Amino acid sequence: MELTNQVILFIGLIFLVSILASVLSARLGAPMLLVFLVIGMILGEEGIGIRFDDIQTAHLIGSLALAIILFDGGLRTSTSSFRVGLKPAVSLASLGVLLTAAITGLFAAWLLDIHWIYGLLLGAIVGSTDAAAVFSLLHTSRLELKQRVAATLEIESGSNDPMAIFLTLAMVELILAGQRHLDGTLAVEFVRQMGLGAVIGLGGAWVAARGINALPLTPGLYPLLAMAAGLLIFGITAAAGGSGFLAVYLAGLVLGNARVQSVQNIRRFHDGMAWISQIVMFLMLGLLVTPSELIPVGPHALLIALVLIFVARPLAVLVSLLPFQIPFKEQAFIGWVGLRGAVPIILAIFPLLAGIPEAHTFFNVAFFVVLISLIVQGWSLVPAARLLGVQIPASSHLVQRLELDLPGQPDYEMVGYQVDVDSSACGRNPDALVLPEGVKTVLVIRNGRLHAPAEINALESDDAVYLVTPLAHVDLLDRLFVSRRAPQLQADKRFYGEFTLNGTARMADLAAMYGFVSPPDAADCSAAEFLIERFGKPVVGDRVRVGPVELVIREMDGDHPDKVGLKLLQE
Repeated sequence: MELTNQVILFIGLIFLVSILASVLSARLGAPMLLVFLVIGMILGEEGIGIRFDDIQTAHLIGSLALAIILFDGGLRTSTSSFRVGLKPAVSLASLGVLLTAAITGLFAAWLLDIHWIYGLLLGAIVGSTDAAAVFSLLHTSRLELKQRVAATLEIESGSNDPMAIFLTLAMVELILAGQRHLDGTLAVEFVRQMGLGAVIGLGGAWVAARGINALPLTPGLYPLLAMAAGLLIFGITAAAGGSGFLAVYLAGLVLGNARVQSVQNIRRFHDGMAWISQIVMFLMLGLLVTPSELIPVGPHALLIALVLIFVARPLAVLVSLLPFQIPFKEQAFIGWVGLRGAVPIILAIFPLLAGIPEAHTFFNVAFFVVLISLIVQGWSLVPAARLLGVQIPASSHLVQRLELDLPGQPDYEMVGYQVDVDSSACGRNPDALVLPEGVKTVLVIRNGRLHAPAEINALESDDAVYLVTPLAHVDLLDRLFVSRRAPQLQADKRFYGEFTLNGTARMADLAAMYGFVSPPDAADCSAAEFLIERFGKPVVGDRVRVGPVELVIREMDGDHPDKVGLKLLQE
């Protein structure tokens, strides 16, 4: 009994130290995953002395944690991002991973003097990115990326892991079968695994969504029901010979965008579960590695990491995004965001389980590559985003929204704002606010007392206002209740320009007013049409220079630029 109590105490202490270390990592700008890895190594056999070398258990824990993380990634991916991010992300997650694995693998085969099949196995192991680490780092820095970049990375992060897993398992099977060449069976296996993963993932999520809406449960059980459904879909797909990781990601994607009750509770619960899974997984992987074994492979692993970061990933991005109208600076940033995380280390366990001769070398090389990637790319992501101009001014980070689920009304949320003295709503009657259709002010809290909107003549600073709103109107409410302070206004002015125009403004009129020559193909079109012609699928922050001015998209109305900033350039 005493041992049980000590183990529980030790586990609680590890979690507490890991979470507190994440606060320190945010201040230092270091990826939190790196912190967890280092803590695991400190706890390991060459640190405090905990010995963990159970590969089968590590594989089980890693696969379970990865399934939960992918399910959470799907829940948090909005289908609204598909407009600009789906096709580029799918290209990166398939062709991009294949090219990255091939380039890195062939170089590793030459460097390590091994057969190219073994080299491709190593390339497949380190072929996928961990964009979840990227977004956690950008979130702590309060950077908001352009929608095209953010959407592409977000979708890629959930869909590239199944491809890397498939390539790794395929190479392991080829090696175990004694084959030294690739044939058509690889393509057939790819179609089978991805096809089953897509069909079972989408179909299982449809059944799960109907079940969540049909079952009258205690609110706290709906997140558990969703997680059980996700893991069940993963297990059924894997047992059928499909890609369980693709299935569980698609299941999360469908559930996160479906009209299901208690969806906010489901998202919050799985956000916490994803963090726990990442902490457990990286602590375990830190325990699994023997630091002294990294030193002999260090020089070769460093060269492989450098080729992966500076050659393979950028070339793969360049080729994968060639068919799409994506500016070069955005491609450069996406190419740099090739941050490696847990997946390569988990995949490096597969050759160990299969008993492949070079498995221990592959594991140590993969671990070393992840460390280099987290250090080099992790610390430079924020400066790279600023340097390449892919960030836009933050839209609604000055206040926190309180989102509440309403039973039986999955299309609505109750949103709370604290009125700021500089906001547009301050000093106005709650019933006189110009609100979007379907939005209703239901409550005002002043000095700790509840008031109906009709009892308040004018909103004052620090009043708390609660509204019921459709999900689509939350951004519009942010503009009304979020204060526009001088620093933010100056940042907006520097980014979007001195003037704001309607997208319907004619290019010929702008040319006459600001003294520039309108492009021949744009003289008879509007500013919005001109920008659509230039970008195909424009997003907020896209900009085009025309003579002495720069047109910058400020607001979008669906697929159409609604507000355009005009920035006067200094010669």
